[in-house]
Amino acid sequence: MSRPTIRDVAAAADVSVATVNRVLGGAAGVRPGTMQRVKDVARDIGFYGAGAIESRVAATRPKYKFGFVLHQSSRAFYQNVAKAIREAAAQTDVAQIEVVIEFIENLSPQNIASKMLALGETMDAIGVVSAVHPIVTHAIETLEANGTPVFALISQLATTGRVPYVGCDNWKIGRTAAWIFDHVCKEPGKLGVLIGNPRYRCQEVNESGFRSYFRENGGNFRILEPLLTFESSAVSQEMTEKLLQENPDLKGLYVAGGGISGAIAAIRNAGMVGKVAVVGYDLMDSTREALLDGTMTVVLSIPLPKLAEETLGGMMRAVSGQNDSGNYACVLPFEMYTRENV
Repeated sequence: MSRPTIRDVAAAADVSVATVNRVLGGAAGVRPGTMQRVKDVARDIGFYGAGAIESRVAATRPKYKFGFVLHQSSRAFYQNVAKAIREAAAQTDVAQIEVVIEFIENLSPQNIASKMLALGETMDAIGVVSAVHPIVTHAIETLEANGTPVFALISQLATTGRVPYVGCDNWKIGRTAAWIFDHVCKEPGKLGVLIGNPRYRCQEVNESGFRSYFRENGGNFRILEPLLTFESSAVSQEMTEKLLQENPDLKGLYVAGGGISGAIAAIRNAGMVGKVAVVGYDLMDSTREALLDGTMTVVLSIPLPKLAEETLGGMMRAVSGQNDSGNYACVLPFEMYTRENV
């Protein structure tokens, strides 16, 4: 068979020969989508100039630098978030995206705000997971005044939508967790709740949705006052042990915030595997194992690849001026896992 020609590329991409020549020559005036289609077709049919076309397309793609402030590097969930962001950036064809990810060990608002402002000096946009605090809000306002959009990931930083948000509907997550206990527990009783920090809007809304379900549907469940874990696995383990000691008739535990690994350890150490229903977040090695051995009943999880894809897309639109209103929110459907579908 003869090797594919420019005419073959044009026919397969449904463009003119002149358009393929302009792409090969690096001429301006060809739409990005058209260039991408020509590049894909050239590669797929084995066109001898596919490498040259890829170089031309790469040279015309806009270049962005996006910074992210995530929680402690020791936490598997945030390593998974970082991995999803890097992979989404590498797979983006419409732009060249450089990603800078900073893991914050000290989660104080002062530290998070300082890191955001430092990244803002060189980044085109910032993504952050943070509690709501005036110091963080002031940093966001400063960055936006300097033309650097800030995106809230996983937990909203403004109810009005003024700060773009990418994450799940936490009200629905909380109500779904309540529904699970209502249908899984063999008999009603006490339900414990762990919250990392009430300043994280996602966790506050998680608990509100959780309680609203039982207010609406009644039943004989008694929801205990939430205990704070301060996003610490060690504190979470201590608080879970406290709940089990003070409430030997505990029927369920809802981990509405950070520290799920500590709660898992406490349940196992107390010999309560399978005796207490446990619902928490997110799917990772530790929670997958907990599902499989019966320590956890259900894991509610954020679809991280979609989170990363939508965040990068929103950032590119914001930087290019396609989202001038700034009132951007992308609510993702959450995932639910049991031992039967992990």
